[in-house]
Amino acid sequence: MKRRRSRCGPDAWRRLGALSVAFFLVACTAQDTRVTADGDLSLASRLFRDGYQDIIDIYIDEVQASDLALAGLDNLTDLDPDISVLAQDGWITMKVDGRLIGSFAAPPDHDAEAWGDLTASVLRLGRSRSALIDAADPEEIYEVVFDGILTELDKFSRYAGRDEARENRASRDGFGGIGVRIRLIDEGVRILSVMENTPAERAGLEDNDIILEIDGETTVDLSQREVVRRLRGPLRSRVALTVGREEAPANLGIEVVRAHIVPQTVTYRRHGDTAVIQLTGFNQSTTRTLREKLNQATKEIGPDLSGFVLDLRGNPGGLLDQAVAVADLFIVQGRIVSTHGRHPDSHQYFDAEPDDLAKHRPVVVLVNGNSASAAEIVAAALQDTGRAVVIGSGSFGKGTVQTVLRLPNEGELTLTWARFHAPSGYALNGRGVIPDICTTGIPGQTADDVLDRLIDGSLPIDRDTQHRDVDPDDEAAIAALRATCPARQSDAGIDLEVALRLLERPDLFARALGGQAPDTAFLNEGHSADASNTQ
Repeated sequence: MKRRRSRCGPDAWRRLGALSVAFFLVACTAQDTRVTADGDLSLASRLFRDGYQDIIDIYIDEVQASDLALAGLDNLTDLDPDISVLAQDGWITMKVDGRLIGSFAAPPDHDAEAWGDLTASVLRLGRSRSALIDAADPEEIYEVVFDGILTELDKFSRYAGRDEARENRASRDGFGGIGVRIRLIDEGVRILSVMENTPAERAGLEDNDIILEIDGETTVDLSQREVVRRLRGPLRSRVALTVGREEAPANLGIEVVRAHIVPQTVTYRRHGDTAVIQLTGFNQSTTRTLREKLNQATKEIGPDLSGFVLDLRGNPGGLLDQAVAVADLFIVQGRIVSTHGRHPDSHQYFDAEPDDLAKHRPVVVLVNGNSASAAEIVAAALQDTGRAVVIGSGSFGKGTVQTVLRLPNEGELTLTWARFHAPSGYALNGRGVIPDICTTGIPGQTADDVLDRLIDGSLPIDRDTQHRDVDPDDEAAIAALRATCPARQSDAGIDLEVALRLLERPDLFARALGGQAPDTAFLNEGHSADASNTQ
């Protein structure tokens, strides 16, 4: 009872088990998954038994094991077009070129164990009669079957095989590595950036260094996967690098001791007296790192700090507990998010604790059409509670909770099991977050144009529109609501410009909040509406 972990889902429920793989580093070993027929059958039985049972128990809509199994087995045609698996008169038949090669009695529709065993038996028969299926690696066969199974589920449910799941776990939980982002170039491996407080930083590696050798072997012509495999490794193990640096007279020999690395998702930069903090995802270190950046900005800028811009544009989401914790850094009371699905444990309510790390200073949140899932939870929570002004375009509308379950082959099954609801009650799925200040829909508009619309009352978008709840299956209603502020996928400069200008004007910030007065606790810390108006 330990396999489930939520991606945008809680971490401590029954059976509770990221970012570009190219740029984060942990050891991988090649494995030959070919096993004896009996061993293969045993693993396949356990794999599909667990898979079917997980889906039946957890998935947001009720499904039958029979439908899942038949959809999965029907997909074997991807491996061999001459294979067919059909349900007829209580029997499951397998044919090759139209010739019957075997029949199996169909179990009861709901019996996950029996359908798991039947799936394994069909696969074993298929390998004995089809050269194409027999030539396929078992992991490839599993993936083909799960691809078929997933046609019965929604687009956010997915299967990851053993190798992909290992990388997924590394992105969520961290790995043994050195802490760099890389890109392959003709000369070797360029370090795009060195992560803070990592072995790479401590060893003296710098941005734009070129890794020429790893443990004495040249990096020229290495594949990305091979570079990743060599740079990652067990904790406290050592890796020797030969590094080229533009200003160095000779190549440098640098030894790095690997440590636990969690991909960095939070960056901070100062714009005048405003702190701009970008979140690129939500993994287990996001809240801790954000807390550090908030404290850093407060100390660095001091009493002149005008506010925070939380940039969630392009953020695809991540772990639900981290989204809740991030929102809780700014919100002192009330609901952050709730989740609701078919499973009794899916009904969850998350409320804020009485603490505001931003010390009541104004907050602006930036979103676009690629802000999804956990990012939308944060944006909706800060908007609905009146804690922040949301600027940009309509967000993605990925308002469902996925739970990650580890399978017997070390793969992962990610299942949708609940929907998010914003504090005001609307379901996020499909419709997304409607910003207060929309920067799309009017070609060629400038930041001045947007602020003029705020001054003349055309903005912010009214609360009734923002809080409107629509049926996730009503495509016309969703399209009409999203047309209020059309989604933009790119990061437009106008979003940040409007945010910075808004934080210079407490009067306009109050308008954008819907007429609420600026936070008096913030003003009492030495600021005034007149003093912070620099126009």
